[in-house]
Amino acid sequence: MIKRSPPSKSQEAAQLPLDNDAMAVSLEEVAELLRQQGASRFRVEAYRRAAETLRDLMRPAWQIYEEQGREGLEELPAVGHTISRAMEQMIRGGRWPLLDRLRGEGVAEQAFASVPNIGPVMAHKIHEELGVETLAELQAAAWDGRLAKVPGMGPKRLRAVRESLSARGRMERPDVATEPQQVDDEMAASIPVAELLDIDDEYRRKSEQEKLHRIAPRRLNPTGERWLPILHTERFGRHYTALYSNTARAHEMGTTHDWVVIYLEDHDRSGKHGRWTVITSQFGKLRGRRIVRGREAECLEFYDAKP
Repeated sequence: MIKRSPPSKSQEAAQLPLDNDAMAVSLEEVAELLRQQGASRFRVEAYRRAAETLRDLMRPAWQIYEEQGREGLEELPAVGHTISRAMEQMIRGGRWPLLDRLRGEGVAEQAFASVPNIGPVMAHKIHEELGVETLAELQAAAWDGRLAKVPGMGPKRLRAVRESLSARGRMERPDVATEPQQVDDEMAASIPVAELLDIDDEYRRKSEQEKLHRIAPRRLNPTGERWLPILHTERFGRHYTALYSNTARAHEMGTTHDWVVIYLEDHDRSGKHGRWTVITSQFGKLRGRRIVRGREAECLEFYDAKP
């Protein structure tokens, strides 16, 4: 029988982190969801092996993390930097953004609700009204005037949210993701638009051919319909997930089958990931073309270079 060490007093005082069994269940669920959604067999097996490691561990993984950080987790059998990152997110926050996304849950609202002075109701309003997806975008909205226009966000509350976001930026460890995707702009810009457009093409083509597993988003989907295709694919050893945008803005604009959101998963030890939106351009020389939002000039060069 596996003996587990009792939590320390400091851990009892705070919210108790997930235990090994709970994290193993999450790893196994991700493995099964990835299998159903057509991810590579090697990726699926990696999560299953890590779950077995957790179930066999003689002490809580959170204690190892508390004492040795992610380096200690990575010394465990079948736990590399990707899975140690997932374990860290579960230990520190009780949730795992990748699992939420594979389930079809809206992870942005969960991140916003974690900010003091916001809470679940206001988080939902912010996401619906502004369409922002990350804490970085929320912070920008807090200072450029958009957040002030959300109903219920008075001047006093706005000041408190600004202070909370600023304090979080100063206090969080730089290697810990505090939002659904900690996007690194320099890394994201290093991925060629040709690669992203190729993934977009694969996703939309397979969606039309009904070759992709469909999930039922848990938000903006009152009937619970499995309408959202999801793609797991690889390029040069990089793992990507692609799916249509299920934001309130996409529904409002009627672009839920045009805007494609691409996530770069399992990138590197830093925990910084990429996230891009590919859309059909409505203007100028790129009108009617698929473009990566924010990288229009590179897309124009890409199309001009094509024979």
